[in-house]
Amino acid sequence: MLRIQEAIVVEGRYDKNTLSQVVDTVILETSGFAVFHNDELLALLRRLAEGRGLIVLTDSDGAGFLIRNHLKGALPPDRVKHAYIPDVSGKERRKRTPGKEGKLGVEGMSPAVLEEALRRAGATFLGEEPDPAAREPITKADLYALGLSGGPDAARRRGALLRRLDLPEHMSPNALLPVLNALYRREEFLEEAGPWT
Repeated sequence: MLRIQEAIVVEGRYDKNTLSQVVDTVILETSGFAVFHNDELLALLRRLAEGRGLIVLTDSDGAGFLIRNHLKGALPPDRVKHAYIPDVSGKERRKRTPGKEGKLGVEGMSPAVLEEALRRAGATFLGEEPDPAAREPITKADLYALGLSGGPDAARRRGALLRRLDLPEHMSPNALLPVLNALYRREEFLEEAGPWT
């Protein structure tokens, strides 16, 4: 069992059950869209974010991104990290039919995929030494220069990059930036990004 410092917020109880088999930390659920009207839960999430940090881990479908974006606006950005699961077609074992977009959610991910998503988000794994090397961040200007935002055909290029990196297709340039910074050193990304775009 992996121990991490940050608390984690997921969409529902099945996500929580799956994740609790992988990590030892506080795991809260939004109860789907109920978080939009639950001021008490938002206050608790803010308190946890301030005290120990918070990781948002929602499904990679449109509903998951609506919930994630709501939390982005309601929580302190400097205390929240975002973990993303890859787009994987299929259905969870407990369901008769796939979800609306036909993608597996958090509950359908393997422990290895969930651990990798948390590591990419920059989760603090207790008992492990942090990487001492400081990173020069990938910036919005880099994305623009590579044609991944703000220009003609940027959405198509960004989509190709997201597929290549096995990241959710709904990621905007603003959502993509912290993920790239969690995954790559700037020099490495700039060197490899040319063929992707």
